Amino acid sequence: MNEQIATSLAMALNHQLTGTEIELLLEKPKHVAVGDVALPCFQLAKKLGKSPQTIAADIKKNLQCDMIQSVDIVGGYVNLFFNQAIITQQVLTKIVQEQQLYGTHVANKGNVVFDFSSPNIAKPFSMGHLRSTVIGNALANLAEKNGYHAIRINHLGDWGTQFGKLIVAYKRWGQQQTIAAAPIEELLKIYVKFHEEAEQDATLIEEARAAFKALEDKDEEALALWQWFREVSLTEFKALYQLLGIHFDTYDGEAFYNDKMQTVVDELQDKGLLTLSDGAYVVELENMPPCIIKKTDGATLYATRDLAAAFYRIKHYQPEKIFYVVGHEQSLHFQQLFHVVEKMGYDWAQNLRHVAFGMMLKDGKKMSTRKGKIVLLDDVLTEAIETAKQNIESKNPHLQNKEEVAKQVGVGAVIFNDLKNDRLHNIDFSIEQMLQFEGETGPYIQYTFARTQSILAKVNVQVDETLLPLGDQAWQVIILLEQFPRVVSSAYEQADPSLVAKFALQLARNFNKYYANNKILVNDAMQNSRITLCHCVAIVLKESLALLGMSAPANM
Repeated sequence: MNEQIATSLAMALNHQLTGTEIELLLEKPKHVAVGDVALPCFQLAKKLGKSPQTIAADIKKNLQCDMIQSVDIVGGYVNLFFNQAIITQQVLTKIVQEQQLYGTHVANKGNVVFDFSSPNIAKPFSMGHLRSTVIGNALANLAEKNGYHAIRINHLGDWGTQFGKLIVAYKRWGQQQTIAAAPIEELLKIYVKFHEEAEQDATLIEEARAAFKALEDKDEEALALWQWFREVSLTEFKALYQLLGIHFDTYDGEAFYNDKMQTVVDELQDKGLLTLSDGAYVVELENMPPCIIKKTDGATLYATRDLAAAFYRIKHYQPEKIFYVVGHEQSLHFQQLFHVVEKMGYDWAQNLRHVAFGMMLKDGKKMSTRKGKIVLLDDVLTEAIETAKQNIESKNPHLQNKEEVAKQVGVGAVIFNDLKNDRLHNIDFSIEQMLQFEGETGPYIQYTFARTQSILAKVNVQVDETLLPLGDQAWQVIILLEQFPRVVSSAYEQADPSLVAKFALQLARNFNKYYANNKILVNDAMQNSRITLCHCVAIVLKESLALLGMSAPANM
């Protein structure tokens, strides 16, 4: 709609500017009484050699656009009021025709890789892992809505010195039967015990280093333990992902790149980029610390593996972009990584993007696996589902599929509580806030969708050739529906799913306000227009929830 209006404005200015240039200047007024869209003319004054007021007057005089009902000039602003009858017909007809494809952009734009979630093997899936998991999944969904093929990679933390610690801990305090019964819970106990004991006995650290060296050297016993830790952890992780409704194309973790690192190290050496510094081989970088590639004892680091992973993914998937959905505390690491690729002479370095996010805090502090101060995501989801079940029992005890709906609502509450926040902000963990089912919550949006389904179950939706304007409250809903394709584009471009979450909240609020003041099923000339509006709200709410990785139960 903005594109069409911008083209008409360009014609009104005798094409002294392009429609694209004008579209970038269009604004949404703070108050609806001022107009539906505004064009500030101040930036045009120098280019056109006229005052903003004169430019505004010229536009009002020359503008010809069926979508515009009236034009109001205020200072150097051109305030445009839409033709509600035409816009209502255009927007609602388009949504009904396209259904769930509304807001979908041109397909076959290429592959996009998303590296997200990536928990550490043999450690529990804590609330600290939730952010990367749900943000990454939502971004992959948005990429697909924007016409890309999303490749979801779970880069498991399945290598490193912590496995030396775990092997030592298992040999000292582990019992196979106990661990087999509750793998991650018991592995966490002995991992925490290792760190407690190591504070008193420093030789444990040396023992752990030796154990990891044995693992790197493919010692049979060490490898068998490592493989066991990985398998039992992945089984538990996959059960959790299934509950969250998230899938991955590959679970290749750090260990997968062990035999792929030397090629990258050799290339760095051949290109003269490796420098010996303080006992390590590094790549010197401008305006930031050097990137450590290899220690003199031959040990590799995260950067070495991530470089090998980047080269592998570029060759294997040929992606348009690679998104790393990792907390902001790793920002320097990724800046270094991208700069190293750039120094190696590869243009695709500009296609690597770190999607940073704030931390999940508990009592204002970061959760620590090492000290055992964590909140398990599985426990939170279980409590959320139980809370949803209790709400259903009290409000709708005869609901069919109560267990399934409770799962959809409880899991949705946890996902939405995260995604409604700007991803760069830290979030204080609060089980009470997370499980609220009214206000700015996922269940509120799900309930609004269920309300539309209750209405639509009683009628047949038929879009007439003439859909009638439905008044100011409905108009605010229609304007939001029209914006959905732009929200989809912006959320992907800015890598910020909160734009979709906030949009869905606003749409649900505006529709509920309209519903509270207007009876939809009244047999009059406006009934079909009201039903069509309800149908379109249902389509866009359901699609918004799907983009966030949430279900839309038809009954609650």
